[in-house]
Amino acid sequence: MGIAVQEPVLSVPDQLDEAASYIKRLQTNLEKMKEKKDSLMGIERADYTCKNSGGGTTAGLRSPQIEVIETGSTLEVVLMNGLDSRFMFNEIIRLLHEEGAEIINASLSVVEDTVFHTIHSKVGDSAHCINGAARISHRLKKFVQDDNEF
Repeated sequence: MGIAVQEPVLSVPDQLDEAASYIKRLQTNLEKMKEKKDSLMGIERADYTCKNSGGGTTAGLRSPQIEVIETGSTLEVVLMNGLDSRFMFNEIIRLLHEEGAEIINASLSVVEDTVFHTIHSKVGDSAHCINGAARISHRLKKFVQDDNEF
């Protein structure tokens, strides 16, 4: 038969001290993980605005670029922007919807500090949609170009 080793029973104050130390370690680890997450996402917490206005480079800032591929009544829109341009995707979807395009598929992927949005859409076949793909392509490119000027 095995010999059972019993750990000494801690007093209540010792148990509270041990619990407090454990909680502090968890808080420290959580903070380190948050910092690591932010650095992996290209976001720097405290200096974000200072670096941005001070002329230095800030990870995640990138001028949006758009590529529009027309194939008949189908449009493939590829939007490349930094982690800081969250509203751009919504505006592209809004513009496509405004033009009567049907969104078939939309996806995104993140590579380092660049977000790639790919949107597949179909432009209507009705008479008022003649040259619809070309018009939409022009509007999308103008929207991104105008946004880059600010």
